[in-house]
Amino acid sequence: MAMDEDALIANLFAPLATDAGADALGDDAATFAAGEGDIVVTCDALAAGVHFFPDDPPGAIAAKALRVNLSDLAAKGAAPFGYLLVLALGTGWTPDWARAFADGLAADQRRYGLTLLGGDTLRAAGGTTVAVTAFGRVPSGKVVRRRNAAIGDVVTVTGTIGDSALGLACRLGRGPHGLGAADRAALEAAYLWPDPPVAGWRAVLGHAHASMDVSDGLVGDLAKLCGVAGVGARLAVERVPLSAAAKAAVAADPKALDTALTGGDDYQILATLPPAAIAPYRAALAAEGIAVAEIGTIVEGEGVVLERDGAPIKLADGRFQHF
Repeated sequence: MAMDEDALIANLFAPLATDAGADALGDDAATFAAGEGDIVVTCDALAAGVHFFPDDPPGAIAAKALRVNLSDLAAKGAAPFGYLLVLALGTGWTPDWARAFADGLAADQRRYGLTLLGGDTLRAAGGTTVAVTAFGRVPSGKVVRRRNAAIGDVVTVTGTIGDSALGLACRLGRGPHGLGAADRAALEAAYLWPDPPVAGWRAVLGHAHASMDVSDGLVGDLAKLCGVAGVGARLAVERVPLSAAAKAAVAADPKALDTALTGGDDYQILATLPPAAIAPYRAALAAEGIAVAEIGTIVEGEGVVLERDGAPIKLADGRFQHF
């Protein structure tokens, strides 16, 4: 069955507009009650051939487009509540593709407790592009900024690092030779379905000095945080948490560690905290089923010094570059 823009919105996306202020996408604008506190806004776009493969499952594309924004909100200590969607459909899209894309959004709305507030749909001359603007709430003046990192803070990161970048390498045929099929599949799944610790916003809000999500590579993003805060950092690479599949990749090819530390698309929370806050931060994350590792220290100076067992090391590159 063919679908024009009106049918696409009415049949697939209006059911996602569960908040009354969205008016079932029947108007040009949405409203929401601001309540007490501040509204945190973030926006990211994903393009076919750049951020995802054109033949990736549409539900995975939808989930990734939403989750990369939710990780930003979590790192600011903000509770997500809604989002705007711009969907530029590339040549060759079908109603079945669009339906599976909408199903991916619906599943994540249920998982994370938010609603579609509006947006736009259009045709793209080339590949499909998805842009999401996400909204969260945080108590007035309490948003957790990068610039608040303090000398003596402990550097922490949630989850595991490098799975997505290694999964992309596998998809491109550049993965480590000799890596087992199960490990390869696990890494490729991590690339398709990032799993940001969205529920970690409470722990960040309650305990972190500074925080950001890891989207462009752990080393590069830590350097970015330090640059804004006017501090330096020491990072112990042996403490960086790796999944079993990532460890297998590094064992098969030690250069895979460079990819893991610099490749990006992790969407985990990189936070700095005073030492006294580590135990309650860890407990608050554990209550949400989120693991965290202590990987370094904020120090005087600038930039990130990488160490392995206390000895300085260097990597080929620091972070993913969009251009």
